[in-house]
Amino acid sequence: MPKDIRKMFENYPQESGKLSSNHTNKFENKLMKELHTKQLKLKSYKWLSIVASIALLISLMIHFYPKDVDSTTPKSNQKISLGSISPELNTIETYYTNSINIELSQLKMTDENQEILDSYLNKVGELTTEYKTLTQELNTKGINDATIDALIRNLQLRLQLIQRLKKQLIQFKNLNTKQNEKQII
Repeated sequence: MPKDIRKMFENYPQESGKLSSNHTNKFENKLMKELHTKQLKLKSYKWLSIVASIALLISLMIHFYPKDVDSTTPKSNQKISLGSISPELNTIETYYTNSINIELSQLKMTDENQEILDSYLNKVGELTTEYKTLTQELNTKGINDATIDALIRNLQLRLQLIQRLKKQLIQFKNLNTKQNEKQII
């Protein structure tokens, strides 16, 4: 049931709202205090926004400033590796290097198999230095199929050598366990 607001205020006693003679002065003083405090707050925010803008500009300059000064030099000075020639060769190189690293991490070195490990790891080290010289040759003579094939064959040989080492270590371990069993019996 909606009621009319005028009817509601008819019964309401009216008060005479006389203000004190000092009321306008009090109001002006409060108003001046409020205005002055707001101006101080605005000044501090302006100063803070200026500092934030400068910091933002500096961070953008640092981010977009060229990091490599050598990027202006011609590409012929950049080193070429097997993986940088094409995405397919990069996949091949990462496959072989990861496989070699996995196989090496799975080898267990003991006093009994120390000699075998050392001889194979010396051969792998020689192949690694040969791989580095082939990479240098790739940089000096340029990209050619013979060098690329030699690099891939080098990676394959290293992996095959480590796999052969792993098989020999397993055979050596089995031989030692059979000998130990015969000695116990």
